[in-house]
Amino acid sequence: MSTPAPRRWALILGASSGFGGATAVELAKAGHNVIGVHLDRSSTLPMAEKVQQDVRALGKEAIFFNVNAADPEKRKMVAEQIKGKLAQGEFVNVVMHSLAFGTLKAFAGPKADDVVSQKQMEMTLDVMANSLVYWVQDLDFLGLLQRGSRIFAMTSAGDFHAWPSYGPVSAAKAALEAHIRQLAYEMAARGISANSIRAGVTDTPALRKIPGNDLLIAGALKKNPSKRLTAPEDVAKAIVALSDDRAYWITGNVIGVDGGEELTG
Repeated sequence: MSTPAPRRWALILGASSGFGGATAVELAKAGHNVIGVHLDRSSTLPMAEKVQQDVRALGKEAIFFNVNAADPEKRKMVAEQIKGKLAQGEFVNVVMHSLAFGTLKAFAGPKADDVVSQKQMEMTLDVMANSLVYWVQDLDFLGLLQRGSRIFAMTSAGDFHAWPSYGPVSAAKAALEAHIRQLAYEMAARGISANSIRAGVTDTPALRKIPGNDLLIAGALKKNPSKRLTAPEDVAKAIVALSDDRAYWITGNVIGVDGGEELTG
C-alpha cells in the first residue's frame, strides 16, 4: 500500500480580503490547504468566511484564525497549532505576508496632531514590515519551513514614490523589502526563497483608506498600457506561478505584478 503524498500548505497573513483572500483561493486551486490569519470585526468577518467557503469548495482545508498577527503571543499560538495540524513530512510550502494596517499621516506639519507620532510610526513598521521576520523565525524554530518553502511579501510602488500621508506605510514597504532581501540571503543555501511582490494600483479595502485614492486610481488607469487597474487575482496567479517547484532559483527580488504600470514612470 503506497504512502499518500504530503499535503501542501499555505499560510496567508492578511487572508480575509484583497491580495490575501485572492491568493488563498488561487493556491487552493493549485492544491494547497490554507491557513489564514486575519483581524476582522463583525462587520467585515463575512469576507473571511467567504474566502474559507471558497477554499473548502475546492476540496481543501481552510483553517482561519481571527487574531492580531502582530501580537507575539497570538503568533506563537498559531504557529504551535500549525505544527500540531501538519502530518509528518509536511511543512508550510508558502508564506504570504499581506498585512495592511498602519497610520496614514504626514511626517511634517505645524501641529502635533497632524503628523505621525513615534508610537504610530513604530506600530506601522512593526505590523507591515517587522512582523514578517518574527513569523518566519517562529515557523523556522518549529521546523515548519523546509527546502522548497516560498516566502512572499506584498509591497507597493510606495517603496519609491512619495504620496501625501503615505510616509509611514512607504517606510514600512521599504523595510519589508530589506527584510525579504536578508531572508533570501540567509535562507538560500537551505533551498528557501523569499521575494517581494510589488502590485500595481489595485482597488482593495486597503487602497480605499488612503486619502486621495481616487487620484491614484485615475493615474494608474492613465499610465497602465492595458488601461485597467491591477486585480487581486492578477497578483494571486503570479504568486501561484512563483510557488511552483520550478521557480526555486528566483529569490531576493522585488517582482512587479502591475501589467507594465511603471513603464512610463
